[in-house]
Amino acid sequence: MQMAFDEVKATQIAAYLLNLAGGRLNYMALIKLLYKIDREALRRWGVPVTTDRYVSMKYGPVTSRIYNRIKEGSNPNVRPSYWSAHIGRTSANTVVLQRNPGDSELSPAEENLAAEVFKSDGAKDRFLLAEECHRDFPEWKDPGETSIPITIEEILAALGKTEEEVAFTESAIGLQNAVQSLLKA
Repeated sequence: MQMAFDEVKATQIAAYLLNLAGGRLNYMALIKLLYKIDREALRRWGVPVTTDRYVSMKYGPVTSRIYNRIKEGSNPNVRPSYWSAHIGRTSANTVVLQRNPGDSELSPAEENLAAEVFKSDGAKDRFLLAEECHRDFPEWKDPGETSIPITIEEILAALGKTEEEVAFTESAIGLQNAVQSLLKA
């Protein structure tokens, strides 16, 4: 069960958080906040917001494609992307909102969830966020110096979802993937 990555939506939810943070944020904190949003969205609605894949890394769970976009932002040899047209890096550790991508792909419920997570955790130090993810999210496994994939099924199991709820998520993700495929055709 994997969602097709929607870079526009991922950029918009990251930009929403960056707006709440005054336009800049430590990249590790941003990734942790995005993971928390997706995890809570899976708990509440059965579908994530960022449409990203997840991996366990040394400092906790990571939204992997977004992490790659952040890393690519400092490489002049990487082809520009929707992400890089809106979000950039000012230093090795800070991402900034360069241009607002709008919120056309975000629902009011998703924006409210992002605001909730930011209100609760947005001012926390990145290492405190990582520590909380290690402690509170059983789907995270210590990968040492590499990374280990985290599946949506593992997140749902850690959330205590029933077989019926998992089936709903599979169905919803399949439907969203089909819509994405039609829109790109």
